[in-house]
Amino acid sequence: MIDWIIPDWPAPGNVKALFTTRNGGVSRGANGAYASLNLGAHVNDNLADVECNRALLRGHLPGEPNWLKQVHGTSPIWIDQTTTVTPQGDAALCRQQGVVCAVMVADCLPVFLCDTAGTTVGIVHAGWRGLSGGVLEQSIVAMAVDHNQLMAWLGPAIGPDHFEVGGDVYEAFVQQDVQAAQAFVPKHSSHEKKWLADIFLLARQRLTSIGITEIYGGGICTFSDPERFFSYRRDGETGRMAALIWLE
Repeated sequence: MIDWIIPDWPAPGNVKALFTTRNGGVSRGANGAYASLNLGAHVNDNLADVECNRALLRGHLPGEPNWLKQVHGTSPIWIDQTTTVTPQGDAALCRQQGVVCAVMVADCLPVFLCDTAGTTVGIVHAGWRGLSGGVLEQSIVAMAVDHNQLMAWLGPAIGPDHFEVGGDVYEAFVQQDVQAAQAFVPKHSSHEKKWLADIFLLARQRLTSIGITEIYGGGICTFSDPERFFSYRRDGETGRMAALIWLE
């Protein structure tokens, strides 16, 4: 079953984007932990199965995805310029046709970016650390496009009913912008104060603050749909999905 997601946004016709789900592959794992389209080679899945899954994905793309070594950081990589086989970073940018930018996720937010002229694309892996550290802002600065000519699509991520965080996450955002408090709902436990965080709203706030007004997507929860999405918060041992964008 292939139920992959095509972003619903008014991107130029030559901008192509795709978000895979957990369906359509060959992986299994104990209790189906990696079933079935796990694309992560860094988890405990059978590597032969991962390679098969990546080959299946490759059949839907114009070229091999350029996988990153993701570190929950803030560094964007120009994929069409780097000579590193597996560059370290959490955002991939490109201006060259047929070069596929990719990030892997299993609850973190993938943010798709492109300009209205269809000359530049990017994909950002935005977990809370990268988001609070400025990975979106740094990626958009690196794209060197007028902000009023950029648009974003927020892909599937852990939803606000399930993303429980501690005070450190709350403070990381609110100390930078008091408006970020709107994205947190207090959740009291017997031991310490917790919060339910809305990562979609946090990303929208960050994008809006730097002048990006065309923001689409958001709201598809990976945690609450085990039939369709891998979720690290839900399962612990699990696979990874891919968010991909390229210029045709």
